[in-house]
Order: sequence, then C-alpha cells, then structure tokens
Amino acid sequence: MQISRELSLPTMGCGTWAWGNQLLWGYDRSMDDQLQAVFNLCVSNGVTLFDTGDSYGTGRLKGRSETLLGKFSREYQGINAEKICIATKLAAYPWRWTRQSMVQAGKASAQRLGRNVDLVQMHWSTANYAPWQEERLWDGLADLYEQGLVKAVGLSNYGPKRLQRVHKKFTERGIAIATLQVQYSLLSTYPVTQLQLKQVCDDMGIKLIAYSPLGLGLLTGKYSKTGPFPKGIRGLLFRQLLPGIDPLLNCLREVAQSRNKTMSQVAINWCICKGTIPIPGAKTVQQAQENIGALGWLLDSGEIAALDRAANSVDKKMVQNIFQTK
Repeated sequence: MQISRELSLPTMGCGTWAWGNQLLWGYDRSMDDQLQAVFNLCVSNGVTLFDTGDSYGTGRLKGRSETLLGKFSREYQGINAEKICIATKLAAYPWRWTRQSMVQAGKASAQRLGRNVDLVQMHWSTANYAPWQEERLWDGLADLYEQGLVKAVGLSNYGPKRLQRVHKKFTERGIAIATLQVQYSLLSTYPVTQLQLKQVCDDMGIKLIAYSPLGLGLLTGKYSKTGPFPKGIRGLLFRQLLPGIDPLLNCLREVAQSRNKTMSQVAINWCICKGTIPIPGAKTVQQAQENIGALGWLLDSGEIAALDRAANSVDKKMVQNIFQTK
C-alpha cells in the first residue's frame, strides 16, 4: 500500500528562483520587503505553493531563497496560512552521492526554512552524465519521507523513461511520487508534445508542474526584437529568440486583447488549461498581481487551438534544460 500524506496543491504556484539570484535576476537585499509583500499577496489570493531549491541563491547568498521563504511564512498572518506549501529541490551535486547526503541536504533546507519542507524534489537527474550516482539519491529522498521529515516527494527535469524507473523503485517502498516539474510553456512544448509526459504522469497519478511558463519573460510582450533587452545571459537568449517568435507573440496579443487580459495572463492560463500547475516567478507586487490575473477563468478550445498552432509554427524554441532526460 502506498503511503500518502495530505499535500494541498493550488491551481498555480509561485517560483522563487529570482529570490537570491544575483547572476540571472539581479537580486539584492533591498528587495526583501517587496518580496515579503509578493509572498503575502500570493497566499491571500490562494497561490500557496512556493517552489524553491537549495541551490537558489548565488555565492555568499547560497540558500537565500529558502531563508526568505521561511521568514515570510513565519511572519504571515492572513488567510490561507495553513495551506502554505513550500517545495524545495535538492541539487544532485557531484559530492552528494550517498543516501545520507540527501537526508542531510533535506535537513539543512528545513533549518534554513525554520520548518519542515512540504514537498521535497530531486532537482535534476544525473542520468545524462553519472547514472551510477542517482539510485542512492533516490533512496535518500525516500528516507526523508519515511522519517516523516517531508509530506511528499517529487522530481524535476525527468523524462518518461527515467520517471518510470524511479516510479518502480518508489512503489517498491510504498511511496507515491506526488509531482514532476519540467520547463513547459508555449515556447517549450517538448516535454508534453514529444515526450508525452502529461499522459505518463496522469497514468501514474503524478501532478505536472510547469516552470518558466513565461519563457523567462519572452512571452510577456514586454520585449521586442529591436530591444532593449535584459542584462546578462537572458539578454543574449532574447536576442536569439525574439526575431523568430513574432507569430506566437501576435497570437498571444490577439487573444489577450479579446479577453481584456495581458499576454502573460494568457500564457499562464494556457498552461493551466493543459492540466499543469504553472509556477511563474514574481519579484514585484505588480508582477504577482498580474500572475494572479491568470486565475478564475479559462481559455476556450478555439483560443487554445490557435495558440497551439502559433507555438508549432515557431522555428526557434526555448533551450531545453541540459539535465532534462528522456
């Protein structure tokens, strides 16, 4: 019999990759009050899932995202407080190769959060470069669950073949895999269309979480091929992709205007209509409010079909995560 503990998952969550990341998102500590306001706004509007990772936060800010989430959840006193679900991903670092190293990592995350992790996830599979490392890490995840340190376990960046292998191992220990998260958006349909992941997850009772549902900001309509572009790595990527995604952006714009919604809200709602839980990031209250506007309504079948066609017509897609397995 599979053990399961109560894990409450909302229609949409909030990604916190930017909370502590200087390199890609330009984080600094002066943003903390705004991030607390983002957290409060999300929870009070039913966006109670917060996705983080023990690798979020660069250099001396390592683990910063978890530390902030712990502080914000302790200080929050509004509605839905009991529904807050903090999901963290444990990195498959090369020096983590024993089951105990994963248990210790889970405990370190809980220490930064000041509370137990609700959903612990394997951040990526090592199948593409060190398959021997992975079995012990799975054991460590299962140990965290069996020791009552987490409510549920999940995976990230796994394809169907590797997922079936983990599923078999966990089933033998009587543990259900609650979630799988992959990069999924109108610019990254590969995991669902080509790998058929949604069908596989449905068959196993696993909820699919969509990270980067706005394509790192490409689908917001805030950027054009003539610039200006974001700084750093995102700017390089945007220069490459923006010239080729006009048909998709035009379709998004048309649907948004007819719905009196923003392009971001349509892109997020599309993910919801596809049966996934999107986890768009938010660094400001304005961004969080915009994300929340994706809730409470659904695109119709004609709009979804038009967006699907536009997505398929785009030559250049979002770069897949290098750790994504088949």
